[in-house]
Parts: sequence; C-alpha cells; structure tokens
Amino acid sequence: MYNVRQALHRAVLLAGATGLLISAMAYGQAQGPIGDVPRRPLPDSPRRPGTIPGPGGVPDSPTDRPPVEVRAPQRVPETQPLFTADANAVTVDIAVVDSKGQFIPNIPPANFQIFEDEVPQKIISIGQTQAPATVALLIEFSNRWQQYWSETWYQTLTATYGFVETLRPEDWVAVIAYDLRPEILADFTQNRSEIGGALQRLRIAAYSESNLFDALADTVQRMSGIEGRKSVVLLSSGEDTFSRLNFKQARKIVQEAGVTVHSIGLGQMLKERLDAYGYVGGITRIGWLQADNQLRTFSKETGGFSFFPRFYGQFPTIFQSLNYLMRNQYTAVYVPSNTKRDGTFRKITVRLIDPRTNQEMRMTGKNNKRVKYEIKARNGYTAPREVE
Repeated sequence: MYNVRQALHRAVLLAGATGLLISAMAYGQAQGPIGDVPRRPLPDSPRRPGTIPGPGGVPDSPTDRPPVEVRAPQRVPETQPLFTADANAVTVDIAVVDSKGQFIPNIPPANFQIFEDEVPQKIISIGQTQAPATVALLIEFSNRWQQYWSETWYQTLTATYGFVETLRPEDWVAVIAYDLRPEILADFTQNRSEIGGALQRLRIAAYSESNLFDALADTVQRMSGIEGRKSVVLLSSGEDTFSRLNFKQARKIVQEAGVTVHSIGLGQMLKERLDAYGYVGGITRIGWLQADNQLRTFSKETGGFSFFPRFYGQFPTIFQSLNYLMRNQYTAVYVPSNTKRDGTFRKITVRLIDPRTNQEMRMTGKNNKRVKYEIKARNGYTAPREVE
C-alpha cells in the first residue's frame, strides 16, 4: 500500500514539473530572452481571406480595418473672417554718408522721410543702430620695423590682437600681412579660430622690404566688389621701399575703390626717442614725416581716420572709435499704407527733408560749407500673401 501511494505521489510531482517546463518554454518562445535585439519579422505565410494578418501584414478584407468616423464638411459662415498672415511693419536700415564715405551721426528723426511706391509712409520709430562690420586688417610685418623682439614688433602684435578682440561675432574679417608682397593669412570669415590661427603666423618677418602702396592697392581692389560698407584698418609705419606703384598711382586706386581706409601709424614713440637722442638725420626725419602724411592722405580721402599713438594706453580708445565708425547706421520702422497682401514688390525710397519746408535737407559743415551726402538703404521688399 505504501509503495502505491509513493508511486502516485511521484507521478503527480512529475506531471507538475512537466507542466511548468512546458509553460516556461512557451513563455520563452513568445517573449524571447531579456535584452535580446529585436529581430526583423519573418514574411507572412499565405493565409485565408478574413484572417488576422501577422506583423506588418495588410488586411485582405475591409472587415479587418477598424471603423472610421466620417463627418460631413462644415460650412464656414460668410460673416466669419479667414485667417491671414499679416506683416504689420517694415524695417529699413539706412546709412547716411558724406562724399568721402564717412558716416553722418545724430540726424534728427523728423528729418527722415520714407516713400513706398512714391507714397509717403508714417514712420513709427527711427534711431541710430549698429550693423556688422566688413573689415580687412592690413598689417605691415617686415624686418624693417618688425624685427623679432623689437619694440615695434611688440607694438604691432599688441595693436593687432587688441583690435581683433573688439570685433563682434557677426563681423566679417580678413587678415593680410605685407612686406615684399601682400599675403592673405585669413580670407573674410566669421570664424575666430581661423583668425587666431592667422595671427599666430606673425612671429618672424621674412623680408626687409615694406611695399605699402602695392599692398594697399591690391587690398582695396579686392574689396571693391563687396556690397555694403567696407573698411581697411591699416597698421603701418607709412613707409614704402620697393613698390611697383608710386604714391600717386596708389592714391588714385584707393580713391576709386570706394573702400574706407583707417590707418594706425606705428613706431611713433620710437621715432621721437631716436630723434630726441640725436640718432636721426634730417633726411630720415623728413622721410618719417612723409610716411605719416601718406597715411593721413589715404584715410582722409576715403572718409577714414588716422591715428598715431605714442602710448599703449591709447589703443583701447582708438579701437572704440573704429568700431563706431565702421558699424553705425539708422534703423527705421513704418506701417505700410498699402494693406493689400498680393505678394507684389514694393519700392522703398528714403529722403532727408527739412520738416518746416518739406524740401531736401541741406547739411553744412565748417565755414558754412555745404556737405554732400548719400543715403543707402534697401530698394524694396515683397508684400506677403493671404493664407486661407
């Protein structure tokens, strides 16, 4: 009797274990191992119409699709307005420069008048703002004045790095160094890493020649095709030793290029020290005066400014002045009187008037001499279209 009960007990345990094993195998086949990468589903085998499709399958019968609720189209009342994209204001950037290309600041807002398709517009706001600068940094780097570890070498690098640090991320900058010939170290870029890499090459000069006229003429000619305001910041002693062009030829090219030249004369303190200690003769002294005069001429005739610092503490003020001169403009905002949204082109014209007489504004300078000016602004915009 005992053997029968023991045998029955073993049979029950064996059946239970077999059931658990079968369940575990079924669960493992349905779920797969934990952490296993999902596998691509196998192609579906042929099935009868109306059966449930496998993974990725498409029902063969409309009965396989879930019901979709279909609504009747609603009629929009005629009194209800349609949604439209509306541009409420137009912004115009304006640059007012004199005949030399120099920016004219502090013009009263009442003197500005804007026309759209020859119709006067109401200006809701106007003020002086700043725009990105496009500038070529032209650096004299020769053994004549920039010998390794000399005073002028250190001054040149201090001025170069100091000016670059004042630039903004949106400014476009090119770095050009010249001795016997100009070399573009970095073409126009907004990448400060590229500009820094170009400045790292200014360590040891290769030649003793300093061909200012050729380098400046080549730079302004390259920049003449750039639209908008552009400037050259020239760091130089002002001397020229071996250029193909003479001063008169270079001066004419610079005048016709339409590029503003701002110059910074290098070595001023060193020149004064050598002159004071009696190390300089009359011919050398005259040559230095002529070099400074050449820098002044290039800047003056292109609407730029020339600086001749003697102390390192003057550089921050110079760089601040250059940033003001290169990037200032006026920004006006007006609401168009033509409210049509037809996608047509609207022509914009900007004038400076005397609000008392509604006539063209007359500017005068020193000795009550009339100043000729030019207004630069975009010529128009495209009106938006309605969105229904």
